[in-house]
Amino acid sequence: MLILGRKYKFTPLELKRLNKKFDNINIVRCRNRDENEVLKELEEYTKPNDFDLLVLNTKAKVGDDIIKYLTSLQFKIKNSSFKIMTIEQFVEEFLFKCYIPENLNDLNYLTNIRPYNKFEYAIKKTIDYISIVFLWIAHQYFKPKVQKAMQEQSPGNLYFTQPRVGKDAQIFQCYKFRTMHENSEHNPYTQENDTRIFTYGDFMRKTRIDEIPQYKNILKGEMHLIGPRAEWNILVEDYEKKLPYYHERHVVAPGITGWAQVNYPYGRNIEDTKQKLMYDLYYIKHWSLLLEMKVIWKTVMVVVGKKGL
Repeated sequence: MLILGRKYKFTPLELKRLNKKFDNINIVRCRNRDENEVLKELEEYTKPNDFDLLVLNTKAKVGDDIIKYLTSLQFKIKNSSFKIMTIEQFVEEFLFKCYIPENLNDLNYLTNIRPYNKFEYAIKKTIDYISIVFLWIAHQYFKPKVQKAMQEQSPGNLYFTQPRVGKDAQIFQCYKFRTMHENSEHNPYTQENDTRIFTYGDFMRKTRIDEIPQYKNILKGEMHLIGPRAEWNILVEDYEKKLPYYHERHVVAPGITGWAQVNYPYGRNIEDTKQKLMYDLYYIKHWSLLLEMKVIWKTVMVVVGKKGL
């Protein structure tokens, strides 16, 4: 695979995934370079005629000679599966997320971001009702274990509630098993080896056990089993100032687990939030029963000790 430009910078996790799909990944930088120099590098990479994908990933102006060369590649490359695609197409097809441009004048990324139709919503609700039964059983099983661990490690309330943002930006109270010591220092982001989290609380976070009480939110119609993560309303206010398109994820109800949660590590800054939003928008745009099953499977892998990422 050959990538022309560096408009979108791949994360280390994405490069790791792409290296499993492509034998070679070469990036040709365009910005602040002489056209002949760029053209010469392109020719060197394409000379073997054995690569099958060219990704256009540049926001720098491309010269006429480079354009002519690129348009002629379809005839020069002997590989019958060779194709050229934009970074927007590539990100959706191979990384399963929606590309969000830095230039907010381009609104193409909002295409097909819409609420579920009646048929899709009926399927979602069926999955929700089935999940409530299993989550209620899990809640009855884990509740005494959580209570015992809290008595030993962090006495206090069993549950933690917090205002979260749901569908159409409506605020609701989200239920969780408490994982932090009560009256801990206020910090919206958790850190590596966060001292506010007690030992069993850390275990619950890693296995998602702390999310089990949210079956109550599903029962009340505030959440689905699967959807974008329900975020704290204070954080959302900050996100929407820095990411003006962030509210698009609120066209659907949030979920206990979701496509972003099983594909990207826990967010610790605004860039992580943007990355997870790309996965959320992909989930909304490409919703299907198969995608729903994939999220459930990857979530199960997390619960049984696998990373799921």
